[in-house]
Amino acid sequence: MKNFGLIPRLVVAIILGTLTGFFLPDWVGNTLFTLSSIFGELLDYVVPLIILAFIIPGIAELAERPGKMLGAAAGLAYISTVVAGIIAFFVAVLIIPSLAPDIIQVEEDAGLSTFIDLEIPVAMEIMTALVTAFIFGIGVNYIKNVKGNKTIYNLVLEFREIVRLFIEKVIIPFLPLFIAGIFADMAAEGTVFETLGLFAPLFLLVIGLQIVFLILQFTVANRLMPENRIFQSLKKMIPAYTTAIGTVSSAATMPITLKSAKSLKVPEKVADFVVPLGATIHLSGSTIAITISAVTVHVLHIGTPEFFSFLPFILMLGVVMIGAPGVPGGAVMAAMGLLSSMLGFGETEQALMIAIYMGQDPFGTACNITGDGANTIIISSLTKNKDN
Repeated sequence: MKNFGLIPRLVVAIILGTLTGFFLPDWVGNTLFTLSSIFGELLDYVVPLIILAFIIPGIAELAERPGKMLGAAAGLAYISTVVAGIIAFFVAVLIIPSLAPDIIQVEEDAGLSTFIDLEIPVAMEIMTALVTAFIFGIGVNYIKNVKGNKTIYNLVLEFREIVRLFIEKVIIPFLPLFIAGIFADMAAEGTVFETLGLFAPLFLLVIGLQIVFLILQFTVANRLMPENRIFQSLKKMIPAYTTAIGTVSSAATMPITLKSAKSLKVPEKVADFVVPLGATIHLSGSTIAITISAVTVHVLHIGTPEFFSFLPFILMLGVVMIGAPGVPGGAVMAAMGLLSSMLGFGETEQALMIAIYMGQDPFGTACNITGDGANTIIISSLTKNKDN
């Protein structure tokens, strides 16, 4: 339920930041914007650490599972995630430009300014962190599984816990301050209402597309195993969906997800394998939310994106969210580096992404774990065909 406490705080931060930019003296707004900018530097610094801390042990943990079924389930989860992102891109490009105003232009002297310019150099660039994470992840796999030495594996687990604690105790609590400062600056620039006017239709678009994608997933599953009817299967997954909205965590919802998946006409051993794996790597709902949000911010500040310039971002998104931290907004935190390095998002665009995504996070998690039910049916079908 943590995210439901965070969402009201973010709403209050948006309101207070907007009022500060409009009505309070410049020194108040500049102070808030200075604190927000320092936090933005800290956020940029921690992103490569998030990639290292969650991808390395994520790869190491996957290696504990049986090879062939792991390949099928992981491949299916990745394909589902990427297809969700591609569909979301085309839907967003079709709808968002008609709802959004023209590209927001800001005069050079408009907006707030910082009292100090504090720069925190990052330890490594995003692509360097990704490559490093995969090299070390594969290495840890080999050392742990072939040589039987878990010393390094335990070390990367401790590293992940440190980064997770930093996110929970520092990043998440101070996100409202970051958002307030950015919205104060937008209010001073006179661009805040154009952005806020998109929030409601954007949320409806994201949730609606997530539901449509779930129907598509269960339709594919039904074609492979006709005994699992589409809407009957969806009905059986409703307890998992509603629980995920409350917990905002695939891991915390896993017992209910397992129970719901086992009520489908699938072997228990397949559900016991696919559901825990999917909780780690299957993020189709989160990808829909991130993609639509990213297209929206891109339309507002840069222009309508081209598909082939956006596709590498979607393909990498399915990778960087492996083992995304089990904290509110973990997926968008893991994606922050890609947003800056591949889409050119600056501090303002990143803050908008966080503000937009956080409100949708419960429904993205619910879509992720409900889709695990469809994936369980598909993997059951493949296993059944192989046995025959």
